[in-house]
Parts: sequence; C-alpha cells; structure tokens
Amino acid sequence: MLVQQRTIKKPISLSGVGLHTGTSCKMTFRPAAENYGIRFRRVDIGGMPEVPADVDHVIDTSRGTTIAVGEAKIHTVEHVLAAVAGLQIDNIIIDLDSFEPPILDGSAKLYVEALLTSGIETQHAPKDYLVIDSTVHYQNDKMGVDIVALPSNDYRLSVMIDYNNPALGSQHSGLFDLEKEFISEFAMCRTFCFLNEVETLHKQGLIKGGNVDNAIVIVDRDYSPKELEQLGKKFGLSHSIFLGTTGVLNNGSLLFKNEPARHKLLDMIGDLALIGVPLKAQILAARPGHANNIEFAKKIRKLYQQKKIIKKYQYEKKEGVVFDINALHRILPHRYPFLLIDKVVDFQLNEKIVAIKNVSINENYFQGHFPGSPIMPGVLIIEGMAQAGGVLLLDGSTDQQSKLVYFLGINNAKFRKTVIPGDQLRFEVTMVNRKQKICVLRGEAYVGSELVAEAEMMASLMDRPKI
Repeated sequence: MLVQQRTIKKPISLSGVGLHTGTSCKMTFRPAAENYGIRFRRVDIGGMPEVPADVDHVIDTSRGTTIAVGEAKIHTVEHVLAAVAGLQIDNIIIDLDSFEPPILDGSAKLYVEALLTSGIETQHAPKDYLVIDSTVHYQNDKMGVDIVALPSNDYRLSVMIDYNNPALGSQHSGLFDLEKEFISEFAMCRTFCFLNEVETLHKQGLIKGGNVDNAIVIVDRDYSPKELEQLGKKFGLSHSIFLGTTGVLNNGSLLFKNEPARHKLLDMIGDLALIGVPLKAQILAARPGHANNIEFAKKIRKLYQQKKIIKKYQYEKKEGVVFDINALHRILPHRYPFLLIDKVVDFQLNEKIVAIKNVSINENYFQGHFPGSPIMPGVLIIEGMAQAGGVLLLDGSTDQQSKLVYFLGINNAKFRKTVIPGDQLRFEVTMVNRKQKICVLRGEAYVGSELVAEAEMMASLMDRPKI
C-alpha cells in the first residue's frame, strides 16, 4: 500500500442535483496541505464553514450519511468519500454551494474520473495508517448485522447482503486490492432500491433527485399500468415507466450480477473513510447499512484515538504494558513520594483503566503506619485510584501536562481488607459520567482476586497554576 500522503494537483468541479434533497449543487475538489485530512466546505454560507469528514460530525444515517458543524450540513457524503478513499487521497477540500453533493449517475465513477483528471500528487508526509492488530467486532442482533475487523497488512473488504426478498436474494462481494480493483470493479456500481420502497421514501421527503438514470430500481412486485402512471406523475417524470422483463425498472440492466452487493461495499468504503485515517485491516460485513457502518466506524475511530494517545506518551512498546513509569511521569504531575501507580496495563478510552501499584516495605509511610504492623493507609489507596483516574481522563483533546486533576468529592468509600508490604494492588477505574471538565469515576482496588477497597469519586480537570 502507499506510504506517503496524497492530494490532487488542481481544482476540478462537477454539478448536478442531490439524490435526496433534489437541490442543484456545484461541487469543487481542491488540493489540501499535508495532514489537512478530508473536509467539506459550504461556500454558500457566510464564513464558509468547514465540516471535517469524520464520525464525530455525523448527525443522520437515514438512507445516507449526513455530517454537520452547526447549521452547515452536508447530506449523502458516502459516494464522494468512497471516491476519495478509493483513490487513497488523504488531503482534500470539497467545496459545495448547497447541502448535498450531486448524485450524478448514482455511483462514484464520475467523481473518480474528475479526481483522476485533476491528477494525484504525492506529498512528503507519511500516511498515518491505523493498523488493526486484534479483532474488533460490532454486532446488531436486532438487524442481523455483523461487522468484523481482522488484522491484515492491506485494506480488504468483504460484504454480504440479504434482504429476504426474492427479487434480489443474497449476494456477496469482496475487494482485495484497493489499487487494482477499486476503479475497474466497484467505482461504477450504482445505488439501488426496491420499487415498493419508492413511494415511502418519497413521502419521507427523500429521493427528490432520484430517477431511473441515477438509481437501480429493483422490481419486487407486480404493478398495474395505472399504478405506474401515478407513480411517474408523483415524481414529475416526463417519460413513462414500465416493469420490463429484466427485474430492473424500465428494463434496466446490471453492470455486474452482484452490483447491489458491490454498491454496498462502495458505501462502506465511503462510510469507513469517516474514521479519519486509512486502515490496514480486513473488514468482513454481513448486512451492512449506513447506521451500522457508522457505529462500527465510531468504534474503530475510538481505537485510533486511543492508540494515538498511547503512542504520544509510551515511546517503547512493551508486552503487557500500556504506560510504563516513564510514560506516567509524562502524564501525571505526581512525583516521589506521592506517585502511587507503577504502570498501566489496560486503557480503554473514556471507559476504563487498570493500573498496578507494587507495595514495598520501603514506602515511607510504613515508618509511622504502623510501627511493627505496617498497613497501607486507606486514603492512599483512594489516592492511587484517583491517579489512575487522572490517566483515564486522557482523550487527546487537551495537553495533560498543563492540567491538574482536583477532587470534588468522594462517596461510598469502603475498605474491606488491609494492604501490607509485598501486596500488588490492581486499581480498576471506570468512567461513570463525563461532562466538559467534570467527571464521575468508580474505583476498585484488588489484591489478587480479592476486593480490598472501593469508592466513587468526582473530579475536575483544571489548568495548572502558573508559577
């Protein structure tokens, strides 16, 4: 796979109507600097607000993926993003003078052709790949959706669809080499729907720009000539529509026997581009759709943010260690004799942390607590939990070294067993709630499998006072 970032060489524009809103839109692809990422820009709004193409800005997934910053919305971004990601472009500005990109022929083909006409330019900065090194599984039992990311040295996708509809049945498709297969096998695959969905979608205010030229309409029941005539009038079609004999409205034909499955794979490439970083993974998806693609993308993006944080503080990768003592010195302000965790062995962004404290007879507090019967003070066990919680507050959005964590409250503290020299404390702290600068944590301390202490803590992340 490519190792350097890419952008395009010169601006290039396309115009048309949006699939769902039916509004006219001129869209212009523009080159962008290294590490800029993929961003849409609404040039029709004052200040020309930018909307980063990532899952943090997704606001709707009904029959398409919509992203927004404030009032600046962009509907149905998946085909445009599929073209950008399929050509492995990392940095680009996408200007729009309305709120939905033109649907064109219902695929990503014309976007790809425009980008290739502009030309691809290799930049100096390296690509920031997210390498999946362990299985990530997303499941939605209610909808029968399973999506799995497996370790791989390349980016591969396999998709299976099953609509329990005899007009389509089950289909599957796979992409195994993005560079060799995307343009020739997937970019031209068009969006589709069933004929019995059309009226419902129209009543929902969708597919206002849809027609038989930019979508495959699969015939899934018989319609009388009068029903077809009424359907045509509702959509303001100047030409007649008919069932035909191919299974596609107006005797349309498929580019591939499994074109619907290939289009679902195309959609998935676009939705997964919202992770915000190129992947090295094998993706297996059963019955994917925009809503579930985005939930899976959120899970992967969170993993990316977590890995990015770990890499920032832990310079050397160590088996079984997330943050060693050197990393903790970079994260926490505490020093001897008050740094009460030795390493972090598990870190789940904004969810949970597990930290270890080896209790030694050399701890200075044992001199007075108590002579001849050394017991670790319960308040220091709580402090150790709190320090682990301070590490859990890492989210990549702030410079931790410029912050201090202050206690606001401790509730329901219980001490169930004494901790003595030679014990190894394991602090397990979970995030209960987080709102802006205030967070609520639940901490538990174990020696082996035995719970020795627990507490609920409220804390605030504040700027460190300047001295």
